[in-house]
Amino acid sequence: MNIVAPESLIFWTTIIFLLLLFLLRKFAWKPILGAVRSRESSINDALEAAEKAKLEMQNMHADNEKLLQEARAEREAMMKEARELKTKMINDAKEDAKLEADKMVAQAQAAIESEKKAAIAELKQQVASLSLDIAEKVVKHELSDSDKQMKLVNEMLGEAKLN
Repeated sequence: MNIVAPESLIFWTTIIFLLLLFLLRKFAWKPILGAVRSRESSINDALEAAEKAKLEMQNMHADNEKLLQEARAEREAMMKEARELKTKMINDAKEDAKLEADKMVAQAQAAIESEKKAAIAELKQQVASLSLDIAEKVVKHELSDSDKQMKLVNEMLGEAKLN
């Protein structure tokens, strides 16, 4: 048998291949498969962890949105309460100012009425004084003559008898 002949090359190549295959199966196949399975397992674990992280991020995002909505709602409630308080304070201040103004107007009207009454009383006193002065002058003028005095006394007596 010639080792270099093409038929023997095929034979020896097949034997070497089978021997190599047996050796690889005996010593290398199990560690290679173990390494492949280990790598596959770690990749699957990493994918599961990534999926869990993605879900957790989605949950966190949803929680953040919920917290943001609650914060917005609370802010709106606080703003509404502040606007209502402001409106109430303004209305109270307006009402107090109106009451104070009404009170001041009433006091002014009372003072005006009091001054008016005092002025009318003073005017009446002056009119009475002037009337007395005029009457005194008229009576002096009329009674300066004795004939006129007698005539006046007789008229008064006549009126007194009739009553």
